[in-house]
Amino acid sequence: MRDYLLDLQARIVAAMEAEGGDAFIRDAWQREPGGKLEGDGISRLVEGGRAARARRLRLLARQGQGAAAVGDAAPRRRARRRAVRGDGRLARLPSAQPVRADGAHERAHARRAAARAATPVVWFGGGMDLTPYYGFEEDARHFHRASRDALAPFGADKYPRFKRWCDEYFFLKHRDEPRGIGGIFFDDFAEGGFEHGFALMRAVGDAFLPAPTCRSCSAAATLPYGERERDFQAYRRGRYVEFNLVYDRGTLFGLQSGGRTESILMSMPPVVTWRYDWQPEPGTPEARLYSDFLRPRDWADWAGDGSGGA
Repeated sequence: MRDYLLDLQARIVAAMEAEGGDAFIRDAWQREPGGKLEGDGISRLVEGGRAARARRLRLLARQGQGAAAVGDAAPRRRARRRAVRGDGRLARLPSAQPVRADGAHERAHARRAAARAATPVVWFGGGMDLTPYYGFEEDARHFHRASRDALAPFGADKYPRFKRWCDEYFFLKHRDEPRGIGGIFFDDFAEGGFEHGFALMRAVGDAFLPAPTCRSCSAAATLPYGERERDFQAYRRGRYVEFNLVYDRGTLFGLQSGGRTESILMSMPPVVTWRYDWQPEPGTPEARLYSDFLRPRDWADWAGDGSGGA
């Protein structure tokens, strides 16, 4: 599994370097052996690039002994709650049980405005979602169809199930609004055993590169933008920060369990703004993001004529 994640990271970096022309910095790190939490990781990033102000990818491997590996009481309870037996019921994770977590994460904050495993019980998590500032229906359809196609070999129920999970997970309760247009998300996935879960995770990972190959990621690079668009972009990035620090399970788990802070928070956008009780003017492109995109829609079946979108 680690070899796959290393290869996936390398492929994503190569594609982004080819697209943006900026070389990624490589930061490999390793914790001292013998501690309560051991592990290593590789962080790849570009800051101030031409195509994106910040692009960051991280791959990590962490291991330890049960409670020691997951730190204080909150993440320890989560680790035990997520240990699932082969029959689908929860299994108790002893404090002396060896624990290992492997994962890869990618986040691109555009300049332009346009899995974990434990032994002997195993679970997987992953997914991908899109958070546009100025939306394009064709892009939303392309992204969701790529996600649906990736999950199709694993059952017709997976895409609607993981899409609904994504819509519910990436939702800012204190704002009563979604973070973006969704995608797919799954966690605590232990159905069908290790090989089935690993195959599903690989399918989602392999679909990531072609999924964003759409107007918002390529042709939009030529669309004009100014201070108004950049200001709205920075404002919407605030929603990403709020979600990460308040709700994101990976961020909270990593910080509470003594993870490497620089690697955990490297997904944060470089420039963010907040405004007091700001609302977009009706009829503007900014208002259209809220009215047309930040609501649950069946994007994979969007037909361009108003059908399939509600």
